[in-house]
Amino acid sequence: MTDDDAALIERSWHHPEAFAVLYDRYFEEIHRYVSGRLGTQIADDLAAETFLVAFRKRQTFDSARGAVRPWLYGIATNLLAQYGRSETRRLAAFQRAPAGEVADDGHEDRVTARVAAANAQGRLAAALGRLSAGDRDVLLLVALADLTYEEVAQTLDIPFGTVGSRLNRVRKKLRRALGGVNPMIGGFDG
Repeated sequence: MTDDDAALIERSWHHPEAFAVLYDRYFEEIHRYVSGRLGTQIADDLAAETFLVAFRKRQTFDSARGAVRPWLYGIATNLLAQYGRSETRRLAAFQRAPAGEVADDGHEDRVTARVAAANAQGRLAAALGRLSAGDRDVLLLVALADLTYEEVAQTLDIPFGTVGSRLNRVRKKLRRALGGVNPMIGGFDG
């Protein structure tokens, strides 16, 4: 897909409508990543903004530096940084929010599970809020966007080894914050 994507960008220099293929190919996953970070309402605008920025900067895309997919995630991550204060507020609200209403249906296991989830949710949100922006970006690009270590390195323009060391550091911090519970999520276990 990398060569095809790069060719589409180059073709879009003279035929802008060719860029729509990249939009169709990657919009949903960029939206899912942004939504996981900031919520669905903001994700609609921010994901669209990601492609607008990419379209405007398409002539500066350098395929020698990496593939189009990590480039798009890099743009999205930079836009997310602009919403950093909002994300911090959201994590703080998430930490304070109850997990939801528990129906009084007599299912003790269900109630116990919800209480435990609410407790872990608050601790996890607090721990995520205490991470540095760089550590949080690496974690969420792996956990929410399911990017490989190499793609994260390209996205954030950091060395490949830095991705692994940041994830290792984040795992330890999250494990500690969750009282020794394994914080591995989706592709996060790398």
